[in-house]
Amino acid sequence: MFGEESPQSRAPRPQPPSAPGDCCGGGCTLCIDLHEQALQRYQQQLAAGV
Repeated sequence: MFGEESPQSRAPRPQPPSAPGDCCGGGCTLCIDLHEQALQRYQQQLAAGV
């Protein structure tokens, strides 16, 4: 019982988002918005300890 890890403690840490796969790197509003949304989700997951 002691020393056992819970399933949550074995869960991988969330990874930061990368640019969308089809992003041209030109700074398009859509890509920036999508990345910002993904970054917010990532930060929420970190704060929740997921």
